[in-house]
Amino acid sequence: MPSPKKEKKNNQLSGIKEIARRANVSIATVDRVIHDRTGIAKGTKERILKIIKELNYQPNIHARRLALAKQFRIATLIPVRSKETSFWEGPLKGIEMASAEISQYGVVVEKFFYDQESVTSFQQQSQALLKTKPDGLLFAPSFMEESVVFVQKCIKQHIPYVLMDSDLPVEGSLAYIGPNQQASGHLSAHLISYLIEKNDSILIVNISKELDDQHHLLKKEEGFRNYFRTHRWDNQILKININKTDPKSIEKGLANMFKEHGNIGVVFVTNSRVSNVAAFVEKLDRKVILIGYDFVNENIEYIEKGVIDFLICQKPLEQAYKGVMAVYQHLAISSPVQKVTFMPIDIITRENYRFYNY
Repeated sequence: MPSPKKEKKNNQLSGIKEIARRANVSIATVDRVIHDRTGIAKGTKERILKIIKELNYQPNIHARRLALAKQFRIATLIPVRSKETSFWEGPLKGIEMASAEISQYGVVVEKFFYDQESVTSFQQQSQALLKTKPDGLLFAPSFMEESVVFVQKCIKQHIPYVLMDSDLPVEGSLAYIGPNQQASGHLSAHLISYLIEKNDSILIVNISKELDDQHHLLKKEEGFRNYFRTHRWDNQILKININKTDPKSIEKGLANMFKEHGNIGVVFVTNSRVSNVAAFVEKLDRKVILIGYDFVNENIEYIEKGVIDFLICQKPLEQAYKGVMAVYQHLAISSPVQKVTFMPIDIITRENYRFYNY
């Protein structure tokens, strides 16, 4: 009776043999395609990849990894949890889940964190990371200019990287795993279009110390505005940028806007700090439709109360888990990684939040 190890090896070989038979090529050619090596005609490669997909063939990544002598080091660079929002707890859990899964195969995941409100903090942490010379990287960018400079250094040092949560306008990443920011803003506008009154004004709220560098917030705003522009709605759209993120500063900024514009009926907050806005809205003597982002503890409290009407969520834990595993897949078997993976756009309300698994 064959041993389990030998049987698994035979199953793997049989899979490759079947692919080679169907494609009418050699086993060596199939192996070259699986490992994304050069020297294969485009048509032949496409034919083999199509058969691999049809058969749902999965190379034994871990067995191949154990056969290698080198120990891989994967670095992650994400914002640290702030006092105002616990959003980044989710990605951290995803990183830790992936790390626990692949650590038994000799892979070390080293975590780096930066303050999302401090360019200096980002520069210091990114420089510290580069000095460790990791084999691969999962990166959640915040500051546009500095992030572009950082990934260009990664490319120069031949460090493959995957982006999560927010994309960058530069070529070179293995993949982007995260939300389609413009689409989520567009969806938010579509939701409130069913609830808004003819004479209501809409207030867009951006809360960030380094707003000019938070391009993901601006993409959401662009998608939101595009909906009303495309559908030719006449409601006035107002905007406030709040660059002091403490509760008192947020309340002061909102109070001034509501004093100047008494007909604000909808508030759209472009990030997870919607709970700070909810604390203000709750005190008003009238109903205001409030929509924002992310399934975090401080927001759930106001969902329960009905102060926040909608939360847009895009599975940050899963983003980070998939990101680390994509880097690992690339390093372990040189397997092609899907270039763009947009996460589903989930709509959370008072009625369904108890059943949501982020």
